[in-house]
Amino acid sequence: MKKSIYIDFSYLIMLAATFGGVLVLGALVAPVVFHTDKILSGMLLDHYNAGIIMGEIFYRFSYWLYVVVIGVFIYEAAVYKSGQRDAVAFASSAVVVFTSLLFSGVYAPQILAMQALGAEATQSDTFENIHKASEIDFKILAFALLVLFIRRLMLLRRG
Repeated sequence: MKKSIYIDFSYLIMLAATFGGVLVLGALVAPVVFHTDKILSGMLLDHYNAGIIMGEIFYRFSYWLYVVVIGVFIYEAAVYKSGQRDAVAFASSAVVVFTSLLFSGVYAPQILAMQALGAEATQSDTFENIHKASEIDFKILAFALLVLFIRRLMLLRRG
């Protein structure tokens, strides 16, 4: 077996794990944290404190996204340099890199900085706009990860 098959497999696992992480955080963790009133009796988190917890979770996930950016950049650059060019894989990998950096380097730090100012800052239009943009960015990231995973899998089957 070629060594590159292990690299390809590791790359696909990284993409799948990241997609899973995005889905779990967005679809499972956030709804649970923000709806503690339906789960816990007597001990409720207000919306601000639930936001603090989610902000910390997303901030920690940002470290993984930086690893993913490096992995995607190195893998896709190596594949491109070897002459295995594919427009769909290139475009989706660029979107993965861009949205990951945008989420980790812009949205998560801005949200945490505004949360540090207090509950009043999190009720502003600015905070709401940043939060909505981060949600859209996260959804685009999930879609791009899925497209990149499927495309790389298809290309590996061919080759």
